[in-house]
Amino acid sequence: MGKILRTVLYIPGNSPGMIQHCPVFGADAVALDLEDAVSIREKDAARRLVAAFLDSLDFGGVYVSVRVNGAQTPYFEKDLEAIVPRKPAALRIPKCESTDDVERADEIISALEDEAGIPQGSVKIHAMIETARGLEKASDIATSSKRLEALTLGGQDLLADLGIQKTPHGRELLYARSRVVTAARAAGKQAFDTVWTDINDSNGLFEEARLAAELGFAGKATVHPSQIPVIHEAYKPNPAEVARARRIMTSAKKAESEGKGVFSVDGRMVDAPVIERARHLLRLSELYTNSDRGSETS
Repeated sequence: MGKILRTVLYIPGNSPGMIQHCPVFGADAVALDLEDAVSIREKDAARRLVAAFLDSLDFGGVYVSVRVNGAQTPYFEKDLEAIVPRKPAALRIPKCESTDDVERADEIISALEDEAGIPQGSVKIHAMIETARGLEKASDIATSSKRLEALTLGGQDLLADLGIQKTPHGRELLYARSRVVTAARAAGKQAFDTVWTDINDSNGLFEEARLAAELGFAGKATVHPSQIPVIHEAYKPNPAEVARARRIMTSAKKAESEGKGVFSVDGRMVDAPVIERARHLLRLSELYTNSDRGSETS
């Protein structure tokens, strides 16, 4: 995944007004939702609507994924048949509990890509970890398919499955968050954090988004456009981090020219993982620099 995705905004698949505004909300990514946001009687209409928008709407630079209905539902294959030929960047597969869930999705997507003349592997999979069973199998799920690009934590469903309540401090999800991030990163994948459901509590959202960033989540799902700038602020690297990252990259170029694999910056040893982290921080910082430039010219 080349693009940095700090925010993934869920958009109800039965809301044409919201879908058509996807390019202007400011999220790095959107997840057009055919699952939780759509009632049973509207499943077919929402599927047709999302497919039509994928055909006709220019989403600009927004990364577009679609959350389909789960593999255990009668809507799963219909969702894939309608959506895959439209070539979204990824499908979010809910309630993955084993490698079978991902492998089945992969098999169907592969066949549909062939039928539509789409290069194999074009449509990625984001596996949603939303149950205790899925959490225990997170490492297996993360390595179950080359098509799988990310794990994403579904906190609300997981809490329900565990029989516990969401609290403001979020300690009840600390193990799950750590488990999902570790499983994803061990497999070379990204991890995305769960939503913050209280749209009136920006302070709580900021603290949780900051925790997600510190734990290693690439980004965080969001349920309302007003939450986007809060999450972006939480993911913003501080100036001291950016300055040190620049020093590391400058020193890394010099060390490479001298044939050195390890060197020091500010009295601390630097090796390949530190260089990669510095490179990521500079890419992240550039997002904010470009945003600030856009604000000045608008």
